[in-house]
Amino acid sequence: MAILRMNEIRKMTPEQRREKLSELKAELAKTMALAASGAPLDNPKKIKELRKAIARILTVENEEKRRGKK
Repeated sequence: MAILRMNEIRKMTPEQRREKLSELKAELAKTMALAASGAPLDNPKKIKELRKAIARILTVENEEKRRGKK
């Protein structure tokens, strides 16, 4: 999974962002379930990266909502 940069997220359409957000949330749930079961993870840092990517997408979504209200 590549790290999503803010400029890449801003270039996406709202539909693409929503799709990516759902993909990342599903991947995070799967990874966290795997970690909770006690199985060793290939990349323990992956959970942190997924959470940050989700937060970045939500940040861009909220920025656009606020810009639309002003």
